[in-house]
Amino acid sequence: MASALFGRLARLSALTRGRSSALSPGGRTVTVSRSAVSTSSGGVLPKPKKTPFGLFRIALVVVPFLYVGTQISKNFAALLEEHDIFVPEDDDDDD
Repeated sequence: MASALFGRLARLSALTRGRSSALSPGGRTVTVSRSAVSTSSGGVLPKPKKTPFGLFRIALVVVPFLYVGTQISKNFAALLEEHDIFVPEDDDDDD
């Protein structure tokens, strides 16, 4: 993720540095190069190491935030009932 961010920032800085305005003397032409994938001599860099995003890491992120969201919604529903803004009716069980 950090390498993707670095690549985007490198491209953005190359584009903003390379722009020539109509007022600039000489009207130079700039070739944009991605320094994140090639060396200064033009060689292609090896693929970056990939960190496996396992099921354990996904669970480690999802479960706490799911729990916090559940607690927030439960407390908000209790607040709405307490102030009589929304009170569920129990007489809907008359099938």
